[in-house]
Amino acid sequence: MLGLPMDIKLVPLEIPDGGNLILGQSHFIKTVEDIYEAIVNTVPQMKFGVAFNEASGPCLTRVDGNDDGLKSLAAKNATALAAGHTFVVVMTNGYPINVLGRIKDVPEVCGIFCATANPVQAVVVENEQGRGVIGVIDGERPKGVESAEDAEKRRGFLRMIGYKR
Repeated sequence: MLGLPMDIKLVPLEIPDGGNLILGQSHFIKTVEDIYEAIVNTVPQMKFGVAFNEASGPCLTRVDGNDDGLKSLAAKNATALAAGHTFVVVMTNGYPINVLGRIKDVPEVCGIFCATANPVQAVVVENEQGRGVIGVIDGERPKGVESAEDAEKRRGFLRMIGYKR
């Protein structure tokens, strides 16, 4: 039915110092276990917490991870979102690029909204049924188009951190 009242809210998400965050959508209670396994089987030294908001049954925020502080932060972010079938991963000692492919391969993961170390806000719509994430504001606006010198700096940075030869 069109015309139902709804509110759009911005929900700031917290990222651990020197860390990153992944926000995604999933559809099944075992999301926390499967994302946990995807991460530890890919980057065992990564410290992380993952929280998943159920959308039916007891509607709990399910939490797992290998670091108590990051588990608490993931739960805090997921609770702030209060949107069903969403998950939040917060991490240190690794980067989303190291685990994103494996997380996307988890059968119940429907999609990823963002993977970032930037300040990020989830754009959430709310009505009488509940809440849903409709997008994110990730970082700052572009300040211009890169020059040849900027492109060379980008390539040098990627080589410096080991992502290019």
